[in-house]
Amino acid sequence: MKASYIELRRACKRFAGVRALDDVSLAVEPGTVHALVGENGAGKSTLARVIAGALALDSGELLVDGSAVTLRSPRGALRHGIALISQELSIVPELTVAQNVMLGSEPRRAGVVRRRGLQRRYRELAERYGVALDGRALAGGLRISDMQQVEILRALARDARLIIMDEPTAALSAPETQRLHGAIRELAGRGVTIILVSHFLDEVLALADTVTVLRDGRLVHTKPAAEHTRDSLIEAMLGRTLDASFPPRHAVAADAPVVLRAERVRAPGVEDVSLTVRAGEIVGIAGLVGSGRTELARAVFGADRHRGRVELHGRALKGGPRGSLRAGAAMLPESRKDAGLLLSSSVTANASLATLHDCSRFGVLRRRRENERTREALERCAVRGCSFRAPVSSLSGGNQQKVLFARMLLCNPKLLIVDEPTRGVDVGAKRAIYDLLSALAQEGMGILLISSELEEVLGLAHRVLVMRHGQVVSELEEETMSENAILTAAFADTDRSERTA
Repeated sequence: MKASYIELRRACKRFAGVRALDDVSLAVEPGTVHALVGENGAGKSTLARVIAGALALDSGELLVDGSAVTLRSPRGALRHGIALISQELSIVPELTVAQNVMLGSEPRRAGVVRRRGLQRRYRELAERYGVALDGRALAGGLRISDMQQVEILRALARDARLIIMDEPTAALSAPETQRLHGAIRELAGRGVTIILVSHFLDEVLALADTVTVLRDGRLVHTKPAAEHTRDSLIEAMLGRTLDASFPPRHAVAADAPVVLRAERVRAPGVEDVSLTVRAGEIVGIAGLVGSGRTELARAVFGADRHRGRVELHGRALKGGPRGSLRAGAAMLPESRKDAGLLLSSSVTANASLATLHDCSRFGVLRRRRENERTREALERCAVRGCSFRAPVSSLSGGNQQKVLFARMLLCNPKLLIVDEPTRGVDVGAKRAIYDLLSALAQEGMGILLISSELEEVLGLAHRVLVMRHGQVVSELEEETMSENAILTAAFADTDRSERTA
């Protein structure tokens, strides 16, 4: 057995009184791919950031090459050969690929960067690791997968011996994911240690030598990946089996009233779309990336200017998002960080944001009233393991998504539009969100569901509308819904190598 490169002993970390890491001990061997898995909020990203020097332990020890160290910053971790590549890539778009790779380690003479030396060092590094990126190209024009390669090369240029990758394939297409997997295997083969944080269990099983499972901040176990299956990982993560991915689909009443009626909607990316959603019905929107799904959702909600008529219970929706909320329509956006949450504000403040008028009197916010209203909604949405006074940025991705659901529920909507409701969410949190959507539909709410996961659309929707080039090209009823039917309609005249929704 190889000597441990990284070792944690009885590591503890708290946030606002909540234990994100609770007495965790593990060892990472050099030259291996070591995966950290667990539900959102299990502590895997916290553990990775501790090793990367981005967070300090409250108690416990971190050892590198057998010696105890205190890492106070990522720069300090780099001195020990440890680099972190987070989900939010730190690329400077105005600089070239070579300049980004050598950022912070540029060859200099008398304080001046040696441009020829920089280009030469970049070429040598790229050739050594088989990266075919033009060092003179501007980094801002790269695909996300190429930006990740730039980050990997940057870490290697700084002599990193251990690279931590936090959800590296969350925003990648299938071909891009395969290329990154190849790069990870190549790095491990050259002796670079990889810590992989991922909620894609098939990815973990395909890449990892060793898997550490965390639950509620505690270590469940560390085992060779070969001893695991997808089902055994899920059971270890949740502490129970996941008997079914989706709740039973309830029937929609034959005489259920039409909640949403959209007629001949036109908007940027949307061409002449008509649709209906009935009370208690979940209507899925599927299609390739760029087919117009999100643009349609934003047009229906009034977030983007559009032509055509959109009615809620027979009345025209007007006045943009504010008018839609007043009328009884709510929308959960595609990106919770860019268009949903105020990351520095508390969980409670984020949940109550759309209904502050219900918690105020004469323009003064009544904190007790706000706390009471939001607590009930947050508990229904299964926001757990955190203080509601804590900044929402401190929550896991799954809990952040549930906070947005709580905000929408406080609006008492008749129609809920959800765009990528489980993006960046683990299997346990996914099931909680699926159960919530099913329960809301059973209570009579109409739901318009946009998702890039075909399994999700097929598992939840009563009907599926398939979009291509901004138009609805197929409508599938429950008895005709299938992955093949959706893909056939979505691709049609499109190359099948594109990423599917």
